[in-house]
Amino acid sequence: MGDAEVNIVLVGNPNVGKSVIFNTLTKSYVTVSNYPGTTVDISKGIGKFGGQKFSIVDTPGVNSLTPYSEDERVTRDILSKGDIACIIQVADSKNLRRSLLLTLELIKLNLPLVLNLNMTDEARERGMKIDTKKLSERLGIDVVETVAVTGEGLPKLRAAIPKARIPHPRIEDILEKRHARNRIAAYLAEEVLQVSKPLKKDVAEIISRLTMRPVTGVPILILVLVFMYYFVGKFAAGAGVDFFENTVFGKIINPFFTNIIDKYVTMGIVKELLVGDYGILTMALTYAFAIIFPIVTAFFIFFGVLEDSGYLPRLSILSDRIFRTMGLNGRAVLPIILGLGCGTMATLTTRILDTKKERILVTLLLALAIPCSAQLGVIMGILSSLSGRALMIWMSAILFVIIAVGFVASKIIPGARSPFIQEIPPIRLPQISNILSKTLARLKWYLKEAVPLFVAGTLVLFVTNKIGILKWLEHLLSPLVVNMLSLPEKAADAFIIGFLRRDYGAAGLYMLSKSGALDKIQVLVSLVVITLFVPCIAQFFVMIKERGLKAALIIAAFVFVFAFAFGGVLNFVLRYMIFKLGISVI
Repeated sequence: MGDAEVNIVLVGNPNVGKSVIFNTLTKSYVTVSNYPGTTVDISKGIGKFGGQKFSIVDTPGVNSLTPYSEDERVTRDILSKGDIACIIQVADSKNLRRSLLLTLELIKLNLPLVLNLNMTDEARERGMKIDTKKLSERLGIDVVETVAVTGEGLPKLRAAIPKARIPHPRIEDILEKRHARNRIAAYLAEEVLQVSKPLKKDVAEIISRLTMRPVTGVPILILVLVFMYYFVGKFAAGAGVDFFENTVFGKIINPFFTNIIDKYVTMGIVKELLVGDYGILTMALTYAFAIIFPIVTAFFIFFGVLEDSGYLPRLSILSDRIFRTMGLNGRAVLPIILGLGCGTMATLTTRILDTKKERILVTLLLALAIPCSAQLGVIMGILSSLSGRALMIWMSAILFVIIAVGFVASKIIPGARSPFIQEIPPIRLPQISNILSKTLARLKWYLKEAVPLFVAGTLVLFVTNKIGILKWLEHLLSPLVVNMLSLPEKAADAFIIGFLRRDYGAAGLYMLSKSGALDKIQVLVSLVVITLFVPCIAQFFVMIKERGLKAALIIAAFVFVFAFAFGGVLNFVLRYMIFKLGISVI
């Protein structure tokens, strides 16, 4: 940290804007690294204000200094060090009582402390006014109000840091004598908080409640999924892909480059590498831009609307009861939902879960049964060409696998489920600028991370096809693909490249389906298997990083065997019902 001499530690409950405060105080010279011996990220930076240089540490969000999770253990360890000159507690002004519970714990550390009441604009909107002068007198420390996202109050916060005080001895006496933090926090909150107007039960609050109650929340969730199906599966995967594949690439781009290559490239193998069956132009770029790009764009827009509206935290409340059957709590729905965007990113976010058991369980479910956005879009696109019943069978199969495997795994993996505490932001009207900004950032990630893998995957297929390994692998998987799943041997290609990119594998099935190489049962069975198939190579590497090599290999091996076994059972059941019983289920 250079020649910085004064150490400042930022502490606070989750989702109180602590990272924004940290970025504002440091601005630059920031490093992010794992806390020694853990997978918890710690940000450190240098702040310069008031004529002094400060070394600032941003700790993970905690609900208490009594550690129940890895995050809370890391925060406690940092606060137990003897080189802290000042603690800044970043608090949510709307949840004063909960914030004061943590304040009273910090007071017992007997270190200089500043209480930063953040998000005061949202508190004001709710008619809340906090008497910061009285609260400062009661606690014996500076209390500063801020709105971190707009910069309001930040100069006062900077000015308060160099003169931070050790809390009032009277409060310390009360704590030592009574040990009743709940009552003291409630008393202080009641003494300094005024609500000038009753909270209105406006439309946003009504919507908020409806989304969290099972009776109304489940139909709303189904409605959300139906919208997603029509927007991503019908509109993007139908009209969007048709335009890009048949018009842009089919009539303009591919014919243009094929003519140029035919005219100027004389080496047959080079020509084949560029525009052959496994050509970079005709396969990699066509798959990446004509088939998947329109679909992921639509999904990212839809996901951005859900994020910006504040619906996702409410979904975690709604799903808590279901997740409890799997040894998890509603908080697990966040990495699961993120997994619908990208399994690799979602595996990293399992860090928000409190126990090792929960992190392993969610990592397993992400690897097994959560399709990424691109794969999900392609799957919806294919299913939309079958029937609504096919979609219901696919969804039911995947939900059954998630709940059944989660339930059994929760009984096998040792450990306990952590208590469920979820911060609920207000319901908001999604802002177009926010959605576009997030969508563009995610598309940039797609172009940067995914497209090169598409090209690499095509090169692998091209080379393995040329030297005969692809044919050997097809024969190796033939007993599973042909005999167990009743699929053509060519479908093995989709599963092989699915390890490079799940969506790439799904795109291979899309082309097989479109060419008429698969009947309805084969389409449905292959889609269920590719959904349950092994995670892509990027997700596999992140699993090794987060859970260790042994756990990652065990999960991948289980997923591989389970996907084909479940697909085989589904294939048998569908064929028995259709051909033996004469029931038209698709």
